[in-house]
Amino acid sequence: MLLLSGPNMGGNELKYVTECITTGWVSSVGAYVDQFEKMTAEFAGTKYAVATSSGTTALHICLVMLDVKPSDYVIVPNITFIATLNSVKYTGASPILIDTHAGNWQLDLDVLETFLENETEQRNNTCFHKLTGRRIPVIMPVHVLGNMCDMDRLLATAQKYNLIVLEDSTEALGSYYKDKHAGSFGLLGTFSYNGNKLITTGGGGMIVTDDEGLAKRAKHLTTQAKSDPFEYKHDAIGYNYRLVNVAAAIGVAQMEQLKGFISRKKEIIAFYKNELENVGDIKFQEVNADVNPNWWLPTIFTSRQREVLKILNDHKMQSRPFWVPMNQLEMFKDDLYIQNDNRSDFVYQHSLSIPCSTNISDMEMLGVANKIKEVFQ
Repeated sequence: MLLLSGPNMGGNELKYVTECITTGWVSSVGAYVDQFEKMTAEFAGTKYAVATSSGTTALHICLVMLDVKPSDYVIVPNITFIATLNSVKYTGASPILIDTHAGNWQLDLDVLETFLENETEQRNNTCFHKLTGRRIPVIMPVHVLGNMCDMDRLLATAQKYNLIVLEDSTEALGSYYKDKHAGSFGLLGTFSYNGNKLITTGGGGMIVTDDEGLAKRAKHLTTQAKSDPFEYKHDAIGYNYRLVNVAAAIGVAQMEQLKGFISRKKEIIAFYKNELENVGDIKFQEVNADVNPNWWLPTIFTSRQREVLKILNDHKMQSRPFWVPMNQLEMFKDDLYIQNDNRSDFVYQHSLSIPCSTNISDMEMLGVANKIKEVFQ
């Protein structure tokens, strides 16, 4: 099987992991955790980074630190991976789902602004939902597939309506808006290192911020809120969310190769665009001129989505449909969905991701492109 987006372990991963094992530093304390955090903060252009056990736990801790309560709403896009909404539900809060932009597949800023203007009100510099009276403290944009929306506009909207921006940048390591890295725009940002991401630690996540107090609190809460170096004293409800040293060792080795991975992803998208240009009704994700995406997961848009999925997977070329819109899942179907002609479903029904591992060969990509072309012949 030609994997959709498999890991590329061609660097010092084995060397660094072996060092962890032979020295006994395998758990959540170790030099590789600190090094991985430092490398990530430097790359993302933030002052601080805190490693976590997953992108989901990174999001959850951020919401906890922002004091999101069960009576609150959090604004999120309707098309995202389910971890975004799960993290909101872990706090007891409810999501407000915003429809998807038909071109760039990000949170639709027109829909967002119309909702905020017509259906919210300000009380003591805090945003509230008029109909229910529930507080809306946080907006969580997701940089879907490593692309980004107009961040200037989103930040201005958030400021106008007193919303804290928490960036779900879990897919956007190596993506930029006006030369500023994803995750560095909001008060807090997060990354994910799942096995299919641009770099991987097998599983793992990262919180980035310029706020020293939040960085210290994140590290404290993710290590069970232990407040004494000797006694087992704890001063808050903590979480076992810290990344272990073995995983961080893999992360360090992956970070050493990151620039090369990003370069290869851009070669991959250029190859596919060249091969599939003017093939049937195929289109690619729109990218604003101010955005320089990492092209984590090249995804095509076509009315013949299911036919393309079938021919690729039948020939062991792993491809996947887009995420099911969150409002269509049983656990979120009753949550507030703000839409414009339900574009989320339209994007979902027409999109699929195609093989794009950083170690894929040009010959393998040509085989994928040729199979796709067969559908339209």
